[in-house]
Amino acid sequence: MTISIERCTIEHVCELQEISYETFNETFKAQNSTENMKAYLEKAFNREQLETELSMADSQFLFIYVNNQVAGYMKVNINDAQSEKMGLESLEIERVYIKKEFQKHGLGKVLLHKAIEMAKEHHKTNIWLGVWEKNENAIAFYEKMGFVQTGAHAFYMGDEEQIDLIMTKTLL
Repeated sequence: MTISIERCTIEHVCELQEISYETFNETFKAQNSTENMKAYLEKAFNREQLETELSMADSQFLFIYVNNQVAGYMKVNINDAQSEKMGLESLEIERVYIKKEFQKHGLGKVLLHKAIEMAKEHHKTNIWLGVWEKNENAIAFYEKMGFVQTGAHAFYMGDEEQIDLIMTKTLL
């Protein structure tokens, strides 16, 4: 299995939109109403929104490939691009999504190690992320990777308020 990571650019917006819809649906469709899923997908992953996010200097999308096939992606934010005011010493992992067929192969761990590397390159001392309180597999994974819960915030799936746990890892 050959794994590689490449930065996603504006030229990849259609591919990014496709994998965003696919992985978000795979992850959350069973636990949310069709209406709320549709509303969220249309808001968060429409082409204009993704183009805006791709053009932000302090945000990066990274595709992870397995044998030259896109298997997932990660979005990271620094400085004012962070979705919460966590300070200039922090890097946010806003999204980590792996296609279902590629899960349980260590790709999430590869992406987290890449985020740590990026944080160190930018002289950040903390990495943080938000994870849905009902996503027990993801929470267990992040805990295994050294993240601890440091807070919570509201997240809207359509018109339904949900809670994301804020998890942080301090870099040494």
